[in-house]
Amino acid sequence: MSELKRIENQLKRAFEGGAWHGPAVTELLNGVDGKTAAAHPIAGAHSIWELVLHIAAWEGACLRRLNGDRAQLPDEEDWPAVGDTSEKSWQAVRAKLVEGHHSLRKKILNVDESKLDQPIVEGLATVYETVHGVIQHDLYHAGQIALLKKALQKEKGNG
Repeated sequence: MSELKRIENQLKRAFEGGAWHGPAVTELLNGVDGKTAAAHPIAGAHSIWELVLHIAAWEGACLRRLNGDRAQLPDEEDWPAVGDTSEKSWQAVRAKLVEGHHSLRKKILNVDESKLDQPIVEGLATVYETVHGVIQHDLYHAGQIALLKKALQKEKGNG
């Protein structure tokens, strides 16, 4: 297996399932409705919805960087505001997250492997560090989603 295929596989596992640590991003989102996603069970913490938008933003930034764009995210792109909190909007956000993830994985498989140790964009981390950073980022926020789900279950008396 090529190094790029191994990296792409780790991103897939962190996002879709089969990760060594436990539930991946989409596994944690199964059964989460829009109302649950928009809730703030922990004062000062982001909601699941906000975390999903943030994960999508950074997977998108990685894709943009692989395409040569510096993708320096201002606050409004880094942590996009949640507008419409309807179920339809939540399902659209989830679909966009998955679509962006698949685009990133496809792009990773098309990177020239000899470029892994070169800056993704001049002045930034290497391609290797950046893509692994996105994997780590997904897993970090997956852990937050897991904790938010537990807090919400406890609020409902199911925890």
